[in-house]
Amino acid sequence: MLRSVIAITVLCASVTAALADGSCKSVAGDKKLSGAAMNSFMKKCQTDAKATCETTANGRKLYGAAKASFTKKCLSDATGT
Repeated sequence: MLRSVIAITVLCASVTAALADGSCKSVAGDKKLSGAAMNSFMKKCQTDAKATCETTANGRKLYGAAKASFTKKCLSDATGT
């Protein structure tokens, strides 16, 4: 149980830091990524963002349509799409 709490805390902190810097798209642009490097970065960034958004929704005890709406908005903000 303690491992789970620590893992969630670290994940939230890392994604929050990434989101504070901007969306996945803007960070990739700042790093001047292109081609395979950009694809790889975007895939990892989107996966991390999805996990964080779902964890946040669960932490807020959102269910059904509220969870779906929150997750969709959260992912849109995080990825810049």
